[in-house]
Amino acid sequence: MRAIVCERFGGPEAVALRENWPEPEAGPGEVKVKIAARAVQYVDVLMVAGKYQFRPEPEFVPGGEAAGEIIALGEGVTGFKIGDQVMSRHTPGAFAEFGVSPAAETVLVPDGLSMEQAACFRSAYATAYHALVQRANIQSGETLVVLGAAGGIGLAAIQVGKALGANVIAVASSEVKRKACIEAGADDAIDYGPPTDGNPGRFREMVKERTGGKGADVIWDPLGGWAFDEATRCLNWGARILILGFLAGAPALAKTNHLLIKGASAVGVRLGGLTDFQPEIAAANMTALCNMASAGKLNPMVSTVLPLADAAKALQMLIDREAIGKVVLT
Repeated sequence: MRAIVCERFGGPEAVALRENWPEPEAGPGEVKVKIAARAVQYVDVLMVAGKYQFRPEPEFVPGGEAAGEIIALGEGVTGFKIGDQVMSRHTPGAFAEFGVSPAAETVLVPDGLSMEQAACFRSAYATAYHALVQRANIQSGETLVVLGAAGGIGLAAIQVGKALGANVIAVASSEVKRKACIEAGADDAIDYGPPTDGNPGRFREMVKERTGGKGADVIWDPLGGWAFDEATRCLNWGARILILGFLAGAPALAKTNHLLIKGASAVGVRLGGLTDFQPEIAAANMTALCNMASAGKLNPMVSTVLPLADAAKALQMLIDREAIGKVVLT
């Protein structure tokens, strides 16, 4: 089969298209999928670089999330049939024409989603739902501030937050990105503010202004570093900061006095931990999300669709932060 192969650890130049890569077969408890679309995620960038916590050795096929049609069932698989349209999980292996997915982690495509949307639905929306429901316990009417809002996971957080009744303020770095956040459902979209004294942003003043001085109830932070420090300065009483990553360059050194004064919490979010330790909650979350998508409440934004052969270009787009919404390979 045709497949994108990571030949060595490195940047996007480390992946190449192979025409005769061995085709996988479904083992016990697995389904074999003819893949129609594959999500490109920052996890793939890290895995190709050898910097992700799960570190397959080259040569391997990247890609963890896809959508396609079941063409074979492994021993013991029930609840699926040949021809079902599904969202599949791969560990890794999605950047190929065919892949195998554990049946327990395979889900029927919700009504109304295209294959491209389905390919990038699971991780982003499952992370957003877990973060906002289990970790933040967000309540209808609360104010959610989403940093890095124009990325695929940020847009998912906007939509899930709105579906849960929150007032959503998106924070993004350009007018084009802020427009995308409004189109995704955000109530307001602001920038990070002009640099002052070496500080890359001053969104805290804007958040306070838009909340009547109260501050945010929940802050979605995939950036870390300076952004976390700014976030601690615009909190409402009892607020929660959701820690999702460190795209700003490094983990923050938390000024815990800000958390103490506001009775606030800094809460880590890791979807893989939920799947490992509370799989029943992860499954219930996915059922809720699929119902929300079928009802038209969630609409994944796919900004770029590229052919499988352009996987290196897709990875570079994520590194350069060019993508608004999700990048998908077909």
